[in-house]
Amino acid sequence: MLLAIDCGNTNTVFSIWDGARFIATWRTATEHQRTADQYFVWLSTLMGIQKIDAEITDVIISSTVPRVVFNLRVLADRYFDTRPFVVGKPDCLLPVDIRVDTGTQVGPDRLVNTVAGYDLYGGDLIVVDFGTATTFDVVDTDGAYIGGVIAPGVNLSLEALHQAAAALPHVDISRPQRVVGTNTVACMQSGVFWGYVGLVREICARIKEERARPMKVISTGGLAPLFQQSADLFDAFQDDLTMHGLTVIHKHNKTEVRA
Repeated sequence: MLLAIDCGNTNTVFSIWDGARFIATWRTATEHQRTADQYFVWLSTLMGIQKIDAEITDVIISSTVPRVVFNLRVLADRYFDTRPFVVGKPDCLLPVDIRVDTGTQVGPDRLVNTVAGYDLYGGDLIVVDFGTATTFDVVDTDGAYIGGVIAPGVNLSLEALHQAAAALPHVDISRPQRVVGTNTVACMQSGVFWGYVGLVREICARIKEERARPMKVISTGGLAPLFQQSADLFDAFQDDLTMHGLTVIHKHNKTEVRA
């Protein structure tokens, strides 16, 4: 079975893929100090609790935090006796092209989302990922990654507002009942929620105008369901887009090796 690992700036997700579906998914905080042994104890404990008797034969990793990749590689080698595919490394092939400025490093998560989006929805896509940063990835007609936009993440904006203004509290993001808030928390929630609705709508409109063609807009990431409530903002929501992309990339590499 395949162990797919998506390491983001805030959380790391581990999923076991049996070839047809994900049979288990777990999430942990991203910590670069965590060793391969600690990962294995945590993972094997959760597998035991859920009575999952799965033989891991393959591992694929996508990580936006380079410092954690070494220990994840050791985890794959020491405990699963396999060399992992690491998205972004030369020996991990992608089924799509990358068309950006020469020398530009594209985040592995953005490449994986591109692969997944194209596999599920075809070309001419805008993938909006609500993570630590809010990213917009543009997928060409043939599935190639051709660039995008990076904006501060929703929670990052709230945290910056709280830290920079002593009188403003830390608040959780939610859709406010009204645009005009009648207390500090409601005012902040309205500003962030409707501000990001406007940001997404405007950026997507300008991308479509620049591309001069119809494009589907797909949302993913932790806060995507909240903004999915704005019915005219997205064409679809995909909760496990990144994990799906990892399975597609893994299959592509196994196929290329056999060829």
